[in-house]
Parts: sequence; structure tokens; C-alpha cells
Amino acid sequence: MPVSAWGHELENLFLKAGARFGRVEPRRRMRDYVRGLLGPVGRKNGWQLAEYAGHATPDGLQYLLARSRWDADRLRDDLQTYAAEQLGAPEGVLIIDDTGFVKKGITSAGVQRQYSGTAGRTENCQIGVFAAYATSRGHALVDRELYLPTSWTNDRERCRAARIPDERDFTTKNDLARTMVLRAQASTLDFSWVTADSAYGQDSRFRRFLEDTQLSYVVAVPKSQQVHGPRIDHLIAQAPPEAWQRLSAGPGAKGERLYDWAAARLPSVWEFDGGEPTRQRWMLARRRINKPDEIAYYLACAPLEATVGDLVRVAGCRWKVEECFQSAKNECGLDRYEVRRYIGWYRHITLAMLAHIFLAAMAVQEREKGVVRPTHPTSWTSPRQKSVVCWQLNPTAVLHHAYMR
Repeated sequence: MPVSAWGHELENLFLKAGARFGRVEPRRRMRDYVRGLLGPVGRKNGWQLAEYAGHATPDGLQYLLARSRWDADRLRDDLQTYAAEQLGAPEGVLIIDDTGFVKKGITSAGVQRQYSGTAGRTENCQIGVFAAYATSRGHALVDRELYLPTSWTNDRERCRAARIPDERDFTTKNDLARTMVLRAQASTLDFSWVTADSAYGQDSRFRRFLEDTQLSYVVAVPKSQQVHGPRIDHLIAQAPPEAWQRLSAGPGAKGERLYDWAAARLPSVWEFDGGEPTRQRWMLARRRINKPDEIAYYLACAPLEATVGDLVRVAGCRWKVEECFQSAKNECGLDRYEVRRYIGWYRHITLAMLAHIFLAAMAVQEREKGVVRPTHPTSWTSPRQKSVVCWQLNPTAVLHHAYMR
């Protein structure tokens, strides 16, 4: 795409976002900040962003993050509207995940020694819970919340020093996720599916919340997850060979991401579904082709007409939030901030997300013509009724078995 087209689209985005800034100075600084996040700046810290923008010192950009009067949540709402315009499609999926920001010291809002999936170990870090929006057109981060451990929320003086509002009490990551799901539902984002890793999927309250809000889901769960009594790994071990079918979880950097999948319908629950269920619950397993002992497990709730291919598509969307984190950090400075206070974190993260959604929109515009929409494979219902679950069989394996007989 020509550079002039990128510049034109960026100006359009700035016009939409600029309405959230009452004065011309913060509006200009916002533009300089986002341009710096998008530009060829090494570390994307205050000094380097200021130098890229032609400022003598970083004072103006630091003022934008710390003391200028503007609402990062309103800008987030504009970002979601822009995401709906640029990426929106009926098959949209909302993806929930968290990421760590390794920090030194003890004064950055929410920082403490805690497990970071980003680092793969316990680190002195902040944890942000994020929502990403994904369709066949593209994907980008659309919401964020800072997780505050009890070591912070139980120490109000420490919170005030970091400018954390007095009304902000301890909230679990799953509760933060629920808040973001409700916000996304109230926005113009077009989605009916939610996916998340096992940290969220194993929480029955989170799954029930999604069902109560009429959202379908495919969420990862640990192998010890109980399903109507037995563990899910024990149930999956009972799957007949023809229940496994090779399906793509979506395109990756090296082509289609093929795995062997097994899925089974679960019996309805009268307390939740009544006599005429309108949705179907499933359990799902993903097995690596070259390492069959490596199996991932999922629980799902979907419309009655949903197929195994639909579940696999949504489960495969979860990796897209990891790609969002990687690109937002590497290309938009998501983790390259120097702010310590609560409001500064939200402002920097929101501006980095604004830069990231712009890149996602440009990618869509570059490849929009000539896109071939993939079709989703259907599934067959198992004739075996030896289990309370109903296995979905691979049509090819069934036909081969019948022929060999």
C-alpha cells in the first residue's frame, strides 16, 4: 500500500481519536506519541519518542501520560468502534488472555513477584488482562485492565501514592475478564463466540456467565477438569479411533495448523437447560500429529447447529491473542513504557493498542481483495451409544472402516 494511503488512514484515525482531547496541545502530543510508537524507534522510551517527534525533551509526552486531562476509557471505546469498522465480521471471536510486564522496583502500580506467562516463571512484574477481537479479516487488542493483587488493594496508602482510585478494590482476573466481555457486548463489535486459556476456562462461574449472556464459547481446561464426574482426560481416552479427525486450527506462519481432534456432545443439564435446550455443550480434545501424547482439552457451549469444524475454528483463534501481544510489543511498544502510576499505565497501553489496531487495519486493506473464505468441515454423529457422551466421528475413517469390513 502506498505511503500516502497509510498517512491518509492514520489521519482519519487521529480525527476520530482527537475528539477525546479537549485542547490542541494534548491532541498534538497524542499524534506524536502514536506516530513514534509506529515509527522506526529503537526502544520507544520517552527520550527516543520525543526525539523522533522533534521535541527537545520528553516533558510534553510525559505530561500527556501523567497529568493531561483526557479519558483513556473513552479512547478505548473509539478504538473498539474502529475495530468493528475495519475488522468486523459475523463470525467474530473475543479472546481473553493476560500478559506480564517485567518491572524493577516496587512502586509501579500492581507490581509484585507473581507468575508471568510471558516470562514462563515468577517475576517482579505487572499483569494486564486483555481482550482481543478476531475475525477472518484480522485481529487486534480491543480492551485492557490492570490486575491489582491484594498486596496493593489492602494497602490504601500505597494505592494513593500510585494514583489508584479509592473505589478500585481487589478484582480477580476472571472478574476483569467478565467486565471486558460485557463492555464488548455493549460496543459495536460483532461477535458471538469467546475463547480463553485454561486459567479462565476451568472457572465454572466464568463459563456459566458466558452462557447467561447468550455467548458461545470454546475454552481450554486442564486435564484434571471434571466433566459430569469423570476427568476429561479419562473420558477422551475412551474415544473410539474413528472419533479422531484431522482438521486445521487455522493458517499459521508455515501453512495450515493441522491437528487430530476428537469431540463429543455432552448431555444437557435440566437445572440450566430446562426441557428444550437451545444450546449444546461439548468436550473437545486436540492431539499433536507428531506427538500424540500431547493432548489439549476444551469445554464448549454452542448453538445446536454448530459443527466440530466451528468449535475447532474458535479454539484455533486463541493463538491470535499471542500474536497480538507479540506484534503490539515488538512493533508498537506495548511493554516499553516508563510510567509507574495507574493512570499512566492505562494511557500508554491504550495508545499502543491504538497504534496496533491501525496496523491491523492496514493489513486488512492490503489483502482484502481476493480473500478466499475457508469452509468449515461438518461432522457425523456416532452410532455408538455406550457412553453418556455422543462422539462425533471422522467421515473418512467411518467409510474406510465400512469398506474394510
